Amino acid sequence: MKALLVDDDPFILKLLSLQLRTVGMHVEMICHSSGQAALDLLEHDRDIGIVFCDLQMPGMDGVEFVRHLVRLAYAGSLVLVSGENPRTRQAVEQLARAHGLHVLGTLGKPVTTESLLQVLATGNPASPSPDSATPAPRYTPAELQRAISQGELRNHYQPKVELATGKVVGLEVLARWQHPRDGLVMPCHFIPMSEKHGLVGPLSVEVTRKALHDLRHWLDAGHRFDLAINVPLGSVSSLDYPEILLEQAHVAGVPMHHLVLEITETQLMDDPQVQLDVLSRLRLKQVKLSIDDFGTGYSSLAQLRDLPFDELKIDRGFVHGASHNASLRAILEASLSLARDMGLRTVAEGVEDREDWDLLRAAGCDMVQGYLVAKPMRGDQVDGWLAEWETRRSTLIPPASEAREH
Repeated sequence: MKALLVDDDPFILKLLSLQLRTVGMHVEMICHSSGQAALDLLEHDRDIGIVFCDLQMPGMDGVEFVRHLVRLAYAGSLVLVSGENPRTRQAVEQLARAHGLHVLGTLGKPVTTESLLQVLATGNPASPSPDSATPAPRYTPAELQRAISQGELRNHYQPKVELATGKVVGLEVLARWQHPRDGLVMPCHFIPMSEKHGLVGPLSVEVTRKALHDLRHWLDAGHRFDLAINVPLGSVSSLDYPEILLEQAHVAGVPMHHLVLEITETQLMDDPQVQLDVLSRLRLKQVKLSIDDFGTGYSSLAQLRDLPFDELKIDRGFVHGASHNASLRAILEASLSLARDMGLRTVAEGVEDREDWDLLRAAGCDMVQGYLVAKPMRGDQVDGWLAEWETRRSTLIPPASEAREH
């Protein structure tokens, strides 16, 4: 692997090269003072695994450079370097992440060895794939329809745990497609198409049917999980959705109070009267309602005021890294305070490190999910993970907290 350093100041390039070697990065380092020259190199050299890029450069600034990295389908890691204020650096970092780039973090100038170590410790620099520019597969509605009818959909589950005790309180069901040619296909490659071509209803029915069957197995084994289901686009505006869900739960033998429906803010923009009708009837049937990805929509406060939600799920964009980002921490703590004042349970998603876990415990968040707890897994892997978690959770929960659970 090679490292590419881009900065218009030759002294900064030499200093950063020396610092990287001091912290143990013994790879070939290539320095360029021109963004265009760096891009020309990236066009032909696929061995560059990490790029350090200054944001304030003449000719081509860092934002333009990021845009070109996206065009090149760069699959390595990116570290942004700048003397600009932290909010500007954060904005460009967020832009790069939104484009799908693997951003390790940002560094202020002058770069310190401590900050460099912290950024590099957030994740291993990604090795660029030889076929990183290969476009994502495209599927037709007929292929997806066949997949639904022939049982190619697979459910994966990501646990939710209680922060106070570490107790597993729920599982979120996440759809996957076991494609006969392409292997396991992630939902971003077929859910939007299903919504566009009217297949999201049948897809949701099949995913829910399998998830309720799995939940019945866990309930029979003595677990008391809730099952979180992402409500498909349009269902909250369909007056017969409560009856459809009730019938599915009845067939599976699952009490309705074990179900949590996660609804994104962007789904709640049209037909407010119909949505209030549907959501109110679901609550009367003891289904829990969670507003998902809180903070990413446009009318959050009005929805919390008018709709019968009892859970607020904070988007990972406000959770991951909040322990060392003052702006994220302020938004996170304000969201938790708002939820407490309104009597809502809180779930933080995207918890990946101990620092964010500890911050959320101290701030009074109720539940978390994320890679620190577990990655999404197949249903037949859940029982084994539960045994492992009982051993591991003691490292995250002080003994006094465990005692309170009993």
